[in-house]
Amino acid sequence: MTGIDFSATSVRCTEELQRKYHLDNLQVRQLPIERASELETNFDQIVCTGVLHHLPDPDAGLKALRQVLKPDGVMHLMVYAPYGRTGIYMLQEFCRRLGIRATDEGIQDLVAALRALPPGHPLASLLREAPDFRQEAALADALLHPQDRAYSVPQLFDFIKKGGLAFGRWVKQAPYSPRCGVLAHIPQASRMAEFPLEEQYAAVELFHGTMVRHSVVVYRDDVPGGPQPVSFSGDAWLDYVPIRMPDTISVQERLPPGAAAVLINQTHTCRDLMLPINSTQKRWFDAIDGSSSIGAIVDQIPSALQRPVQRDDARTFFERLGWFDQLVFDISPRS
Repeated sequence: MTGIDFSATSVRCTEELQRKYHLDNLQVRQLPIERASELETNFDQIVCTGVLHHLPDPDAGLKALRQVLKPDGVMHLMVYAPYGRTGIYMLQEFCRRLGIRATDEGIQDLVAALRALPPGHPLASLLREAPDFRQEAALADALLHPQDRAYSVPQLFDFIKKGGLAFGRWVKQAPYSPRCGVLAHIPQASRMAEFPLEEQYAAVELFHGTMVRHSVVVYRDDVPGGPQPVSFSGDAWLDYVPIRMPDTISVQERLPPGAAAVLINQTHTCRDLMLPINSTQKRWFDAIDGSSSIGAIVDQIPSALQRPVQRDDARTFFERLGWFDQLVFDISPRS
């Protein structure tokens, strides 16, 4: 494992943590992303979150990372999203106009000013709900950073394509899917479902209006066949091994009619992304152990339904669990 950072201070802090926790498989280098090729090695996985949007040339940074990604490697990227950050950009302009600087005194004065923000200001709700902004250092980074840009969904897809990469999936899929939450029940839901996926994602971003960041999984664009999405067509899904997301909880109080539980991924900021499940579905969900296939789970749970109907219900249920970020699937071949 290799970690790089442009900041000497960040490198020293990481080296202290490395020594403290005896991370013998980690090496740390002070190196800007644009010079990643100087590492003279290629990587199976690259994680770059909260960095590219601060670079003078984000395109150059992404291409540099792509150069050190193995042909079958994967990259996890996070960049800012524009609409949920409207209040931040308003206060950034406020700070520029008043000449507020990232000094100790400037930050203290800024914190005092933010306490007086009108309740309806676009930044006020973000300050209340986002834990990232509860620390002075995070506030200074958000409001006083000299380089900052954001990407809408269409701009993000253009950014990925220009970088020689291909979109794989969102790290969290439910906030972008018209089949999840209230979007599945609006009059335009069926029309939206006919759009190409990129257009669906763009429309959902506009409807929610509160996304502050995008986190994606991407691959090199020269991989033969491109990224292979998890598919529930055919019968291959029966061999998928479902693995629960650690942030999922099963709520069994104050349930809607007919529900045996409601599944909630606690990392979702959109509060409508809840998944009610019936008693059979709850038994399937409870049987997920990280090693049994979907087919084995369904076969071991007795049901009054005929086998073809039970399989169809299971197909729909497990696919929805994936879209709602309740689990991921190990689809590697089984012996």
